[in-house]
Amino acid sequence: VNNKLSLLETFENKYPNRDYEIKHIAPEFTSLCPKTGQPDFATITLEYIPDKICVELKSYKFYLQSYRNDGIFFESVTNKILDDLVEVTQPRYMKIKAEFNTRGGISSVIEAEYENEDFYNFEDEDDDLLN
Repeated sequence: VNNKLSLLETFENKYPNRDYEIKHIAPEFTSLCPKTGQPDFATITLEYIPDKICVELKSYKFYLQSYRNDGIFFESVTNKILDDLVEVTQPRYMKIKAEFNTRGGISSVIEAEYENEDFYNFEDEDDDLLN
């Protein structure tokens, strides 16, 4: 699938006045090693605090499945998933954790994180408290 973003659907967050965490765990993620063409398997954990919209689960599942035949490095796919989901949902906070199965005696965990500075500007708050 060339335009993966078009697979992602959203719905309105009915509680935008509250910070709450959504966590989705997808234990059957598959992509291909770009060097060998062999399949790579991972559990993808999506954690986020929505703002105005949330990602719809069926579309998210199809989005993840669209990587099944893509040759892509662990680091790249983790960051691409984060970038796409941030673009579509514009959350207050989001983190993707990709736990890839052991291959060649090495297991890999890749984490990528996004914080919307309009909601979480902790440095400024700390400065105000000290003054």
